[in-house]
Amino acid sequence: MGETTPGGTALVTGASGFLGAHVVRDLRAHGWRVVAAGRRAEALPADGPTFVGDLDDLGRSDVPADLVVHCAALSSPWGRWSEFEHANVTGTARVLEHARRVGARRLVHVSSPGIYAAPRDRVGIREDEVDGRRPMNHYIRSKLQAEALLQEAVGAAGGPEIVVLRPRGIVGPGDPSLVPRLLRVHARVGVPLLRGGRGLVDLTSVENVALAVRLAATAPASAVDGEAFNVTNGDPRPFGDLLEQLLTGLGLPLRPRPVPARAAYALAGVLEAVCGVLPGRPEPPMTRYTITTIAHSQTLDISKARELLGYEPVTSLDESLAGYARA
Repeated sequence: MGETTPGGTALVTGASGFLGAHVVRDLRAHGWRVVAAGRRAEALPADGPTFVGDLDDLGRSDVPADLVVHCAALSSPWGRWSEFEHANVTGTARVLEHARRVGARRLVHVSSPGIYAAPRDRVGIREDEVDGRRPMNHYIRSKLQAEALLQEAVGAAGGPEIVVLRPRGIVGPGDPSLVPRLLRVHARVGVPLLRGGRGLVDLTSVENVALAVRLAATAPASAVDGEAFNVTNGDPRPFGDLLEQLLTGLGLPLRPRPVPARAAYALAGVLEAVCGVLPGRPEPPMTRYTITTIAHSQTLDISKARELLGYEPVTSLDESLAGYARA
């Protein structure tokens, strides 16, 4: 089909969320008319895009779109499978069906590099290095299934071109998840410092993810249809250094807790088992997935996004961390 031309109509799911709101602003600033789907219309600006409800509402809607950007997801290291399946698998199926029904030319799906997670160091992970046989939690399982669902639809007659993005650790002012979780642990007991805090962490400024979405929306179909792309700032740093920079910027004391990584991973497994049978299944203080992300080096190769999308980060990690501290 060639490429999707800027200036058409873009439907953005999860538009009232952290990433979705940035995507909406970026697309509007570059000539797109935006229609928003999300859970909270009040979170959108008064002069903002047309609002059409959440993913369940979208299944009953025929709002036209040239481009569909699917940012909505239930993202958490803990929860019931039924909730993740409904939000991330069924929700993605509804978005795909809507794109087909209204004749959208392209669907950009925001997935997760959590699908690469493993309790070992992995440096320079490429997009094809996915082993989905033993997902570490329900969230990862749901994102794997959502990607598989979309991959099956690539090239289908009457369907949209499909591009998948896997942004790692999205940060910036207004981050409701990554940094707040870290700060809650810091306030309660101090952040576990595993393996001396030397594990390399890849993060992505939210503005850079919005840029990648726009590039994925307009790149020639011959380069991107059916492809997945890693997205980061291309600036991996030791976890201990990032933690110190963040806490210093917030004026908080450093309270790292040196803990053996194997012991922490084993304890997290026990906590998951206990919380899994307690009434209400409360989220454990730590999970094996969380331990994995801070104990081991896990960095992504973004050369494919650079080559085929023309992606280059525009906001530095230092700017994002300082912006979060100011906010």
